[in-house]
Amino acid sequence: MPGARLRPVDLAREHGLSTQAVRNYEEAGILPPAARTEYGYRTYTRLHARALGAFLALVPAHGHRTATSIMCAVHRDAEDEALRLIDESHTQLLDDRRTLRAVEQALRALEPPDPTPTAHPTGTFIGPLAVRLGIRPATLRKWERAGLITPRRDPQTGYRVYSAADVRDAQLAHQLRRGGYPLEQIALLLTQVRAAGGLAPLESALNDWHARLSSRGRAMLHAAAELHTYLIARTPAADRSEPE
Repeated sequence: MPGARLRPVDLAREHGLSTQAVRNYEEAGILPPAARTEYGYRTYTRLHARALGAFLALVPAHGHRTATSIMCAVHRDAEDEALRLIDESHTQLLDDRRTLRAVEQALRALEPPDPTPTAHPTGTFIGPLAVRLGIRPATLRKWERAGLITPRRDPQTGYRVYSAADVRDAQLAHQLRRGGYPLEQIALLLTQVRAAGGLAPLESALNDWHARLSSRGRAMLHAAAELHTYLIARTPAADRSEPE
């Protein structure tokens, strides 16, 4: 029944939470204020249960902080603010998909290792690498300062020596810069490449990335349905538009 009284423990059990978590959510504005009995005990309704269900659906879709902000905006009757937060989260998901696509395109565009001898037995110098990529040596030095590539120094000459891994990182950086990505994002990606141990293990990471984005997209669909149901439930019947 819509008006049935529920105890904190009832909401907690329904969603696998502790009663303290339910109280914390109310205090944070995630749930509407509870009524109190004459003895000061909280009493909730099915509307509170719907609010809690909406919030718990929003968390995997938008993150805990954004989900909290969305529910607080709803309870301030700032629906436009709640919708703006949701829009921003969808935009971020789209940006993440574009980044993933750019990374995959950059990986496919990598050149095979150069079989010709270099001017150094264990790598190549800055000049030949710059020519190979079609950029200026100053650009490679800038990428080094930003942490994108980390060539070692020849102990005899002090010249930069780029290993095969450095060349790979420079190629990735070059492709992503051509795609308009900032150095900060590229640096994070290259850190992942190094942590994965190269490009081959990175394929598994990219598959996981795809799966996470798909999972988040599905979570957004579910959260939208739950939030829409809650928004309708909290709207007085007299204020609901009747179909023509």
